[in-house]
Amino acid sequence: MATPKAAGKPARSETAETVRFLLKLALFVFVLRSFIFSPFSIPSESMLPRLLIGDYLFVSKWNYGYSRWSLPWGVPLIPGRIFAHDPTRGDTVVFRSMGPDDHDVIKRVIGLPGDTVQMRNGQLFLNGQAIPKQRVADFVVPLSPNFPAEKCGARFQDSDAQGRPICRYPRFRETLPGGRSYTVLDQENIPVADDTDVYKVPAGNVFLMGDNRDDSADSRFAPPVGMGYIPMERIEGKAVVTFWSTDGSAEWLKPWTWVSAARFRRIGEGF
Repeated sequence: MATPKAAGKPARSETAETVRFLLKLALFVFVLRSFIFSPFSIPSESMLPRLLIGDYLFVSKWNYGYSRWSLPWGVPLIPGRIFAHDPTRGDTVVFRSMGPDDHDVIKRVIGLPGDTVQMRNGQLFLNGQAIPKQRVADFVVPLSPNFPAEKCGARFQDSDAQGRPICRYPRFRETLPGGRSYTVLDQENIPVADDTDVYKVPAGNVFLMGDNRDDSADSRFAPPVGMGYIPMERIEGKAVVTFWSTDGSAEWLKPWTWVSAARFRRIGEGF
């Protein structure tokens, strides 16, 4: 009777070791995603031209401090906001949106507490001063499963030198006070987005905008159309680098398409 018992002991030991390993792995992943780096995928075109649908990026979690929204699923283990630091104008941040359908969103920081923000005829005004807006080369993106023709207005559809369908948008460079520069898209004049009231950012909040100015539900619009001002404690982290990008044409059963769908030039792009 002793032999079967002894033979069963290693099996129980192996099970316990496996459970311990899995618990340690889960704890490691939890700490990594909560306090160091977290992956994020781009689901919409609101941050064109910098970010395309199908981009995957790493978000650093320590830049602005930690709150419950730093943790997966917003687990309420952190009261308020600890090790707090305000973002810098121009930072690209991931945050948890307001409302019952809260979800992770990515936008650019435009206004800090006490700032005034306004759009006049498509130009950004910060604290009453016009932000320089310079016309640069058109932004061109190939049409693909991740960016089909219906996402590109008919007047912006074109073809490249090889006859492949593309979307071509007017692109502009904005330069914030202090020299922070980035590009935005301005497709057309939309009064509700391009001519706004003056917004004054409340204490403890930020004013966020998408770089695709005519296709971004951001702080210019009150919920549920947009998101209004975003409390600092809802900022989860800062976009750091793109680690993968796909045009959406890959098929699981055709491994060679995993390579053909990849947009390798976008990998390694920083912010």
